[in-house]
Amino acid sequence: QVQLVESGGGLVQAGGSLRLSCAASGRTFRWYAVGWFRQAPWKEREFVAAIDWSGSIIYYTDSVKGRFTISRDNTKNTVYLQMNSLNPVDTAVYYCAAKTSLSHASDPAKYDYWGQGTQVTVSS
Repeated sequence: QVQLVESGGGLVQAGGSLRLSCAASGRTFRWYAVGWFRQAPWKEREFVAAIDWSGSIIYYTDSVKGRFTISRDNTKNTVYLQMNSLNPVDTAVYYCAAKTSLSHASDPAKYDYWGQGTQVTVSS
């Protein structure tokens, strides 16, 4: 069983940065792949980034490449999403999710565990 808690969201001006954290409980978390998703009002949940258990395989959706960086610290059971050059279209609730492999990384239905989400609002 894995429990995930996101933090680090908030209100930021366009061009600013935020770092989201996904803290996990459970001794086996270090073996899990983790994805970040986001959901804006009236839209479907959207894949943002994913990282395998070792941190050596990483995927991003095209719209965040070069601006967002996903990383993990397995000694702290935490995965991070550094978000730079934020713009209003990045406004959403951001969720982290975990599963045992990185296959189908962009499909939210393939993830077993989810956090409660953290709100990110980017003002223009």
